Amino acid sequence: MNTVYLSHPHQLNIKSLQPTVMALGFFDGVHLGHQKVIGKAKEIADQAGIMCSVMTFNPHPKEVLQSGKTVKKPMNYLSPLKEKEKRIAELGVDTLYVVQFEQSFADLTPQQFVDDYLIQLNVKHVVAGFDYTYGKLGKGTMETLPFHSRNQFTQTTIEKVETKRQKISSTLIRQLLNDGQVEQLPNYLGRLYEIEGTVVDGDKRGRKIGFPTANIQTVDRYYLPAAGVYAVRLKLGQNWYEGVCNLGFKPTFHNGLATPTIEVHLFNFNKDIYGELVTVQWLTYLRSEKKFSSIDELVKQINEDKQKALTYFNQQ
Repeated sequence: MNTVYLSHPHQLNIKSLQPTVMALGFFDGVHLGHQKVIGKAKEIADQAGIMCSVMTFNPHPKEVLQSGKTVKKPMNYLSPLKEKEKRIAELGVDTLYVVQFEQSFADLTPQQFVDDYLIQLNVKHVVAGFDYTYGKLGKGTMETLPFHSRNQFTQTTIEKVETKRQKISSTLIRQLLNDGQVEQLPNYLGRLYEIEGTVVDGDKRGRKIGFPTANIQTVDRYYLPAAGVYAVRLKLGQNWYEGVCNLGFKPTFHNGLATPTIEVHLFNFNKDIYGELVTVQWLTYLRSEKKFSSIDELVKQINEDKQKALTYFNQQ
Protein backbone atom coordinates (compact mmCIF):
# COMPACT_ATOMS: atom_id res chain seq x y z
CA MET A 1 0.00 0.00 0.00
CA ASN A 2 1.21 3.47 -0.89
CA THR A 3 0.65 6.17 1.74
CA VAL A 4 0.36 9.76 0.50
CA TYR A 5 0.45 12.65 2.96
CA LEU A 6 -1.44 15.76 1.89
CA SER A 7 -1.69 19.25 3.33
CA HIS A 8 -3.91 22.01 2.05
CA PRO A 9 -3.60 23.12 -0.68
CA HIS A 10 -2.26 19.91 -2.16
CA GLN A 11 -0.45 19.79 -5.51
CA LEU A 12 -1.83 16.54 -6.95
CA ASN A 13 -3.47 16.67 -10.36
CA ILE A 14 -6.18 14.45 -11.79
CA LYS A 15 -4.14 13.94 -14.99
CA SER A 16 -1.37 12.18 -13.07
CA LEU A 17 -3.63 9.91 -10.99
CA GLN A 18 -5.30 6.63 -11.86
CA PRO A 19 -9.09 6.30 -11.43
CA THR A 20 -9.99 5.10 -7.95
CA VAL A 21 -12.81 4.02 -5.66
CA MET A 22 -12.34 5.89 -2.38
CA ALA A 23 -13.51 5.07 1.15
CA LEU A 24 -13.94 8.14 3.35
CA GLY A 25 -13.77 8.32 7.13
CA PHE A 26 -11.56 8.93 10.14
CA PHE A 27 -11.44 5.16 10.86
CA ASP A 28 -10.14 5.30 14.46
CA GLY A 29 -9.74 1.67 15.49
CA VAL A 30 -10.50 0.34 11.98
CA HIS A 31 -13.38 -1.56 13.63
CA LEU A 32 -15.91 -3.88 11.95
CA GLY A 33 -18.02 -0.95 10.75
CA HIS A 34 -14.97 0.68 9.17
CA GLN A 35 -13.96 -2.66 7.67
CA LYS A 36 -17.35 -2.90 5.98
CA VAL A 37 -16.91 0.56 4.40
CA ILE A 38 -13.39 -0.19 3.19
CA GLY A 39 -14.32 -3.72 2.13
CA LYS A 40 -17.15 -2.38 -0.03
CA ALA A 41 -14.81 0.10 -1.69
CA LYS A 42 -12.36 -2.73 -2.39
CA GLU A 43 -15.14 -4.89 -3.83
CA ILE A 44 -16.37 -2.13 -6.17
CA ALA A 45 -12.82 -1.27 -7.24
CA ASP A 46 -12.05 -4.91 -8.05
CA GLN A 47 -15.26 -5.23 -10.07
CA ALA A 48 -14.39 -2.08 -12.03
CA GLY A 49 -10.75 -3.04 -12.44
CA ILE A 50 -9.49 0.20 -10.87
CA MET A 51 -7.58 1.25 -7.76
CA CYS A 52 -8.96 1.23 -4.22
CA SER A 53 -8.04 4.12 -1.92
CA VAL A 54 -8.88 5.38 1.55
CA MET A 55 -8.82 8.97 2.78
CA THR A 56 -8.35 9.71 6.46
CA PHE A 57 -7.22 12.74 8.46
CA ASN A 58 -4.58 13.52 11.03
CA PRO A 59 -5.02 14.63 13.74
CA HIS A 60 -8.65 14.03 14.71
CA PRO A 61 -10.76 17.08 13.75
CA LYS A 62 -11.74 17.53 17.41
CA GLU A 63 -8.13 18.34 18.25
CA VAL A 64 -8.21 21.29 15.86
CA LEU A 65 -11.81 22.40 16.33
CA GLN A 66 -11.95 22.56 20.14
CA SER A 67 -13.86 25.82 20.33
CA GLY A 68 -13.02 28.43 22.94
CA LYS A 69 -9.86 26.69 24.14
CA THR A 70 -6.51 28.44 23.87
CA VAL A 71 -4.68 25.21 24.73
CA LYS A 72 -5.70 22.30 22.53
CA LYS A 73 -5.95 19.02 24.42
CA PRO A 74 -4.29 16.11 22.58
CA MET A 75 -6.47 13.07 22.03
CA ASN A 76 -5.60 9.43 22.55
CA TYR A 77 -6.46 7.01 19.76
CA LEU A 78 -7.73 3.46 19.36
CA SER A 79 -5.35 3.26 16.40
CA PRO A 80 -2.66 5.95 16.20
CA LEU A 81 -1.69 6.76 12.62
CA LYS A 82 1.05 4.12 12.27
CA GLU A 83 -1.27 1.35 13.44
CA LYS A 84 -4.18 2.68 11.37
CA GLU A 85 -1.95 2.52 8.31
CA LYS A 86 -1.07 -1.10 9.10
CA ARG A 87 -4.70 -2.13 9.66
CA ILE A 88 -5.88 -0.48 6.44
CA ALA A 89 -3.06 -2.08 4.44
CA GLU A 90 -4.23 -5.49 5.68
CA LEU A 91 -7.57 -4.85 3.93
CA GLY A 92 -5.95 -4.77 0.49
CA VAL A 93 -6.10 -1.02 -0.13
CA ASP A 94 -3.81 0.38 -2.85
CA THR A 95 -3.42 3.98 -1.64
CA LEU A 96 -3.99 5.66 1.72
CA TYR A 97 -4.36 9.44 1.65
CA VAL A 98 -3.60 11.07 5.00
CA VAL A 99 -4.80 14.68 4.98
CA GLN A 100 -3.27 17.04 7.53
CA PHE A 101 -6.30 18.38 9.35
CA GLU A 102 -5.72 22.04 10.08
CA GLN A 103 -7.89 25.14 10.13
CA SER A 104 -7.39 26.00 6.45
CA PHE A 105 -8.63 22.53 5.49
CA ALA A 106 -11.51 22.69 8.00
CA ASP A 107 -12.65 25.98 6.43
CA LEU A 108 -13.22 24.46 2.97
CA THR A 109 -16.83 24.57 1.83
CA PRO A 110 -18.38 21.19 1.01
CA GLN A 111 -18.05 21.97 -2.70
CA GLN A 112 -14.39 22.93 -2.35
CA PHE A 113 -13.67 19.69 -0.51
CA VAL A 114 -15.32 17.63 -3.23
CA ASP A 115 -13.60 19.56 -6.02
CA ASP A 116 -10.11 19.44 -4.50
CA TYR A 117 -10.05 16.13 -2.61
CA LEU A 118 -12.36 13.88 -4.62
CA ILE A 119 -12.70 15.08 -8.22
CA GLN A 120 -9.10 16.32 -8.38
CA LEU A 121 -7.87 12.94 -7.05
CA ASN A 122 -9.68 11.13 -9.92
CA VAL A 123 -12.25 9.49 -7.66
CA LYS A 124 -14.89 7.60 -9.66
CA HIS A 125 -16.90 6.18 -6.76
CA VAL A 126 -17.13 7.11 -3.06
CA VAL A 127 -18.01 4.76 -0.21
CA ALA A 128 -18.72 6.15 3.27
CA GLY A 129 -20.88 5.57 6.31
CA PHE A 130 -24.36 7.07 6.53
CA ASP A 131 -23.18 9.64 9.09
CA TYR A 132 -20.10 10.86 7.20
CA THR A 133 -19.85 14.65 6.88
CA TYR A 134 -17.47 16.92 4.99
CA GLY A 135 -16.73 20.60 4.50
CA LYS A 136 -16.94 23.50 6.93
CA LEU A 137 -19.03 22.72 10.02
CA GLY A 138 -19.75 19.29 8.54
CA LYS A 139 -22.46 20.74 6.34
CA GLY A 140 -21.78 18.25 3.56
CA THR A 141 -23.50 14.88 4.04
CA MET A 142 -24.02 11.71 2.04
CA GLU A 143 -27.35 13.21 0.94
CA THR A 144 -25.70 16.33 -0.49
CA LEU A 145 -22.79 14.45 -2.07
CA PRO A 146 -24.59 13.71 -5.40
CA PHE A 147 -25.15 17.46 -5.87
CA HIS A 148 -21.53 18.34 -5.06
CA SER A 149 -20.16 15.53 -7.24
CA ARG A 150 -20.81 17.50 -10.46
CA ASN A 151 -21.66 14.12 -12.04
CA GLN A 152 -17.99 13.13 -11.84
CA PHE A 153 -18.47 10.13 -9.53
CA THR A 154 -21.11 7.87 -8.00
CA GLN A 155 -21.46 6.76 -4.39
CA THR A 156 -22.42 3.99 -2.00
CA THR A 157 -23.68 4.72 1.52
CA ILE A 158 -23.10 2.09 4.20
CA GLU A 159 -25.86 1.99 6.79
CA LYS A 160 -25.02 1.48 10.46
CA VAL A 161 -23.38 -1.82 11.35
CA GLU A 162 -24.65 -3.43 14.54
CA THR A 163 -23.52 -6.18 16.90
CA LYS A 164 -25.79 -7.32 19.71
CA ARG A 165 -28.24 -4.56 18.72
CA GLN A 166 -25.61 -1.87 19.28
CA LYS A 167 -24.15 0.33 16.58
CA ILE A 168 -20.46 -0.40 16.18
CA SER A 169 -18.62 2.86 16.73
CA SER A 170 -15.33 4.21 18.03
CA THR A 171 -17.30 5.93 20.80
CA LEU A 172 -18.75 2.61 21.98
CA ILE A 173 -15.32 0.98 21.94
CA ARG A 174 -13.84 3.80 24.02
CA GLN A 175 -16.68 3.41 26.52
CA LEU A 176 -15.98 -0.32 26.82
CA LEU A 177 -12.32 0.50 27.46
CA ASN A 178 -13.36 3.05 30.09
CA ASP A 179 -15.33 0.25 31.79
CA GLY A 180 -12.47 -2.25 31.52
CA GLN A 181 -14.57 -4.55 29.34
CA VAL A 182 -11.69 -5.55 27.06
CA GLU A 183 -13.08 -9.05 26.54
CA GLN A 184 -16.05 -7.49 24.69
CA LEU A 185 -13.91 -5.64 22.15
CA PRO A 186 -13.47 -8.45 19.58
CA ASN A 187 -17.26 -8.21 19.00
CA TYR A 188 -16.73 -4.68 17.66
CA LEU A 189 -13.10 -4.54 16.54
CA GLY A 190 -12.99 -7.99 15.01
CA ARG A 191 -9.82 -8.62 17.02
CA LEU A 192 -8.39 -8.20 20.51
CA TYR A 193 -7.34 -4.71 21.53
CA GLU A 194 -3.58 -4.11 21.35
CA ILE A 195 -1.10 -1.37 22.14
CA GLU A 196 2.54 -1.11 21.17
CA GLY A 197 5.28 0.09 23.49
CA THR A 198 8.89 -0.08 24.58
CA VAL A 199 10.16 -1.80 27.73
CA VAL A 200 11.72 0.87 29.95
CA ASP A 201 13.37 1.05 33.35
CA GLY A 202 10.94 1.06 36.27
CA ASP A 203 11.42 1.29 40.02
CA LYS A 204 12.19 -2.48 40.13
CA ARG A 205 9.96 -3.05 43.18
CA GLY A 206 8.34 -6.04 41.49
CA ARG A 207 11.68 -7.82 41.25
CA LYS A 208 12.32 -7.23 44.96
CA ILE A 209 9.03 -8.86 45.97
CA GLY A 210 9.32 -11.82 43.61
CA PHE A 211 7.24 -10.51 40.70
CA PRO A 212 9.52 -8.88 38.12
CA THR A 213 7.61 -6.75 35.65
CA ALA A 214 8.20 -5.26 32.23
CA ASN A 215 7.36 -1.58 32.37
CA ILE A 216 5.82 -0.56 29.06
CA GLN A 217 5.95 2.97 27.67
CA THR A 218 3.55 3.35 24.76
CA VAL A 219 5.10 4.45 21.48
CA ASP A 220 2.11 6.62 20.59
CA ARG A 221 -1.03 8.17 22.07
CA TYR A 222 -3.05 5.01 22.60
CA TYR A 223 -6.43 5.03 24.33
CA LEU A 224 -5.85 2.88 27.42
CA PRO A 225 -8.34 0.69 29.28
CA ALA A 226 -9.52 1.59 32.78
CA ALA A 227 -7.02 1.31 35.61
CA GLY A 228 -6.93 -2.21 36.99
CA VAL A 229 -5.41 -5.65 36.68
CA TYR A 230 -5.78 -7.65 33.46
CA ALA A 231 -4.82 -10.97 31.95
CA VAL A 232 -2.71 -10.10 28.91
CA ARG A 233 -0.46 -11.52 26.25
CA LEU A 234 2.78 -9.80 25.32
CA LYS A 235 4.43 -10.17 21.90
CA LEU A 236 8.21 -10.04 21.81
CA GLY A 237 9.69 -10.62 18.38
CA GLN A 238 7.54 -13.36 16.85
CA ASN A 239 6.61 -14.98 20.17
CA TRP A 240 3.64 -14.44 22.48
CA TYR A 241 3.92 -14.76 26.28
CA GLU A 242 1.11 -14.95 28.84
CA GLY A 243 1.02 -12.71 31.86
CA VAL A 244 -0.81 -10.38 34.18
CA CYS A 245 -0.75 -6.59 33.86
CA ASN A 246 -1.28 -3.80 36.34
CA LEU A 247 -2.40 -0.62 34.61
CA GLY A 248 -2.71 2.35 36.89
CA PHE A 249 -1.17 4.80 39.31
CA LYS A 250 0.46 2.49 41.90
CA PRO A 251 -1.36 4.02 44.91
CA THR A 252 0.49 1.75 47.37
CA PHE A 253 3.79 3.46 46.54
CA HIS A 254 2.81 6.82 45.04
CA ASN A 255 0.54 9.67 46.02
CA GLY A 256 -1.09 10.28 42.67
CA LEU A 257 1.00 9.73 39.55
CA ALA A 258 0.15 12.06 36.68
CA THR A 259 0.02 9.32 34.06
CA PRO A 260 -0.77 5.62 34.40
CA THR A 261 1.96 2.99 34.24
CA ILE A 262 1.73 -0.34 32.44
CA GLU A 263 3.52 -3.17 34.25
CA VAL A 264 3.38 -6.72 32.89
CA HIS A 265 4.48 -9.78 34.87
CA LEU A 266 5.12 -12.65 32.45
CA PHE A 267 4.78 -16.27 33.55
CA ASN A 268 7.89 -18.47 33.34
CA PHE A 269 9.98 -15.69 31.85
CA ASN A 270 13.33 -14.30 32.97
CA LYS A 271 14.92 -12.58 29.96
CA ASP A 272 16.32 -9.03 30.00
CA ILE A 273 14.13 -7.17 27.52
CA TYR A 274 14.88 -3.52 28.31
CA GLY A 275 14.59 -1.40 25.19
CA GLU A 276 12.59 -4.01 23.27
CA LEU A 277 9.51 -3.09 21.24
CA VAL A 278 6.53 -5.16 22.39
CA THR A 279 2.81 -5.49 21.81
CA VAL A 280 0.37 -5.88 24.72
CA GLN A 281 -2.88 -7.68 23.95
CA TRP A 282 -5.68 -7.09 26.47
CA LEU A 283 -7.70 -10.23 27.23
CA THR A 284 -9.84 -9.85 30.35
CA TYR A 285 -10.30 -7.64 33.39
CA LEU A 286 -9.44 -9.25 36.74
CA ARG A 287 -9.98 -6.49 39.33
CA SER A 288 -9.79 -2.77 40.02
CA GLU A 289 -6.62 -1.09 41.23
CA LYS A 290 -6.43 -0.55 44.99
CA LYS A 291 -4.09 0.68 47.68
CA PHE A 292 -2.59 -1.84 50.12
CA SER A 293 -1.60 -1.18 53.71
CA SER A 294 1.50 -3.41 53.60
CA ILE A 295 3.86 -5.15 51.18
CA ASP A 296 2.70 -8.54 52.49
CA GLU A 297 -0.89 -7.68 51.63
CA LEU A 298 0.20 -6.59 48.16
CA VAL A 299 2.20 -9.81 47.56
CA LYS A 300 -0.80 -11.91 48.64
CA GLN A 301 -3.04 -10.07 46.19
CA ILE A 302 -0.53 -10.39 43.32
CA ASN A 303 -0.41 -14.14 43.93
CA GLU A 304 -4.19 -14.25 43.72
CA ASP A 305 -4.14 -12.18 40.52
CA LYS A 306 -1.58 -14.54 39.01
CA GLN A 307 -3.70 -17.59 39.85
CA LYS A 308 -6.82 -15.97 38.36
CA ALA A 309 -4.92 -15.19 35.18
CA LEU A 310 -3.49 -18.71 34.96
CA THR A 311 -6.96 -20.15 35.42
CA TYR A 312 -8.22 -17.88 32.62
CA PHE A 313 -5.49 -19.07 30.24
CA ASN A 314 -6.06 -22.73 31.15
CA GLN A 315 -9.71 -22.37 30.21
CA GLN A 316 -9.01 -20.92 26.77
